[in-house]
Amino acid sequence: MTSDGPSPRKAWAEMQRGNARFVAGEPRHPRQDVERRNLLAAGQTPRAALFGCSDSRLAAEIIFDKGLGDLFVVRNAGQVISDSVIGSLEYAVAVLGVPLIVVLGHDECGAVNAAIESTQLDAPALPPHIWRQIAPIVPAVRRVIQQSGNGASLPLEIDAEQVGREHLRDTVAELLHSSELISEAVAEGRLAIVGANYRLAEGAAVPDIVVGAATDEA
Repeated sequence: MTSDGPSPRKAWAEMQRGNARFVAGEPRHPRQDVERRNLLAAGQTPRAALFGCSDSRLAAEIIFDKGLGDLFVVRNAGQVISDSVIGSLEYAVAVLGVPLIVVLGHDECGAVNAAIESTQLDAPALPPHIWRQIAPIVPAVRRVIQQSGNGASLPLEIDAEQVGREHLRDTVAELLHSSELISEAVAEGRLAIVGANYRLAEGAAVPDIVVGAATDEA
């Protein structure tokens, strides 16, 4: 974090204010003009990094009412941790100095639903690259089945939203476990991570897990 950059708490507060405007249908569409575009040609100083699902309904700058250069965005189907994701987020922290990483999941996630369906005995084989993408979500599916206590095994009996929440928490934990650089930045108070679930119909990004000093309660 540069000396004049936001704190993790301030960065998250800015994200929440932008999302509130989006939910209310009163976005400002800031920093999207020609002047801003020209200013950024020489470099970038994003206020936060966001790692989210590639779902077309999760356009990060729109959801949080941000502009050009505000967010360093990394996305893949199901927001699954990989070497490229970790490297990109480490770059955002170490080189660009972002004080906040938002990990954004959502309801009605196709990757989560595919992971649920893959646990069925009669599930059709998936193309190998798709299977490798959703495989990290399967442990969350199995935990939710185990936690249900009622023998839920059919896709319609498995709570997809709970699977999504479990996977979101797994993603944050895996990010911290896999990156010493990121975990040290959190321990030193330079960085916070917020895992949030985006509600498609409402437009709200609801925090589920916070690591570091991103809120007043931290």
